[in-house]
Amino acid sequence: MYTVRLWSVRHARGLASFYRKFEGVLNKLHPLLQCIGYQRLERPVAMVERQLKGLLFDCRMCGRCVLSSTGMSCPMNCPKQLLNGPCGGVRANGNCEVTPGMRCVWVEAWRGAERMPGGLDAIRQLQPPVDRRLEGASAWLRVAREKNEAPA
Repeated sequence: MYTVRLWSVRHARGLASFYRKFEGVLNKLHPLLQCIGYQRLERPVAMVERQLKGLLFDCRMCGRCVLSSTGMSCPMNCPKQLLNGPCGGVRANGNCEVTPGMRCVWVEAWRGAERMPGGLDAIRQLQPPVDRRLEGASAWLRVAREKNEAPA
């Protein structure tokens, strides 16, 4: 899993491009998704999302995915679950102070952000705390619903 997570950061540019296209498809499908019912779709979509993002990013299904803002490195993989940058304990070699055999999630996030168009601007944006009520829910459906149901 860890090796694939590092692969995802190395390929952040391509994954970000794919995600933008995928989000566009979800936005176009909004009328159909709304007709079927987002609540009805939640369980099967969350299951697919859990499998795919679990494989690629070691996703924790926090319900508020910020991969596109963190260089395709999930901050929930940080042993301290820090959402806004590294702690003061990053070792000189870039490894985590808590799990010394693991690269710091935020060192990897910066590497991934450098590869993504607009990634360095995105990673500098403060992330709000994780809303624990969303755990296990599909971030894909939440984003599609929020973007399409937002008041004009």
